[in-house]
Amino acid sequence: MGYASRRIDPLANAKFCIEVENIQEAAFTEASGLEAEVEVFEYQEGGNNFFTHKLPGRAKFPNVVLKRGVTTSNELWEWFEKSMYRKTERRNISIVLYNQEGEEVRRWNLTNAYPVKWTGPSFRAGDNAVTIEAVEFAHEGMSPQ
Repeated sequence: MGYASRRIDPLANAKFCIEVENIQEAAFTEASGLEAEVEVFEYQEGGNNFFTHKLPGRAKFPNVVLKRGVTTSNELWEWFEKSMYRKTERRNISIVLYNQEGEEVRRWNLTNAYPVKWTGPSFRAGDNAVTIEAVEFAHEGMSPQ
């Protein structure tokens, strides 16, 4: 089979889970911020007026935000609270994507993550929606598998 006839379909994002080291009650409904970027340094060479050299710099990884319905567990808050008091515990986090058959098809591993922001739910009388909390994590890098 030739390269041109090979078809690769995009994966649906309906089934995923979050694995956080040592956290059992972490069933999240949304994940955002899976990004990686290489900084670009511009260098102007003397006598060259036609272009500017663009050189790769450091890799940057924005914070990842995980959202879930509020539960009776305080494990995430307690982890975040340690960061507030400079007793930060770094843990590895994996975001795992599954296909329709429930088989793992992709994984994004975040290295040495720790919570840097917690956002509680908004309340409105008469609203029957699920209460959502969000936790934002800084990390040292991401490796997709």
